Amino acid sequence: MDPNEDTEWNDILRKHGILPQQIKITQNDIYDSAVERAQEEESRRLENLDLDELDELEDEEDDEVLAHYRAQRLAEFNAQLSKEKFGELTQISKPDYAGEVTDASESAWVVVHLFRDSIPACKLMNRFLSEIAQQYRATKFVKIVSVECIANYPDANLPTLLVYRNGDVKGQLVKLDSLGGLRAKRKDVEKYLLGVGALDKSLRRSLSGEAEADSGDDSDDGGAKHSTYFDLSKGL
Repeated sequence: MDPNEDTEWNDILRKHGILPQQIKITQNDIYDSAVERAQEEESRRLENLDLDELDELEDEEDDEVLAHYRAQRLAEFNAQLSKEKFGELTQISKPDYAGEVTDASESAWVVVHLFRDSIPACKLMNRFLSEIAQQYRATKFVKIVSVECIANYPDANLPTLLVYRNGDVKGQLVKLDSLGGLRAKRKDVEKYLLGVGALDKSLRRSLSGEAEADSGDDSDDGGAKHSTYFDLSKGL
């Protein structure tokens, strides 16, 4: 006996709860299910389009649906712009330090370069940081003359990077030795900062004419574990 068969006996058994009630699928049910699947697929497709691609579909799609996704993309774009508010390496002085670094780090990562113009490695680091600042505009990059920041700070420790977040030093890179010295590349410094967590890779912008090979190998931890650590914050 087939319990799903539509017979008078089975109807009696269903009435007394011996067999479960028969679920009948109508043509309307099939149509509604197909429409729902199509709407879900269309939503997934539209969610992956940018503003320009949505504009191209203006004559093909429902205005209300497009307006919804366009507003969503604009909100995402504006949220990204609110994060990417820096974009350059700026020089500060000792009186600026608390506001430009410690206080600023409450809302964004801040990378500080202690430098001297007379030291080649510092010039190299300044060039790297200027380029990285253009790529990662959600991170604040500043430089300050070493002895102005910390009295009698030894040139032998330069260049020095201090990485701040939420008012605290989260990472220190002392000299370029661990990154290859004067043979270091921009991607080596970028890897170190990624390893510390100071850079948001999802917001990375490419420099004009940048080669893909120079973007760095993502396979390691950014070199943070190789840097020498000194407690420099006490002298600030």
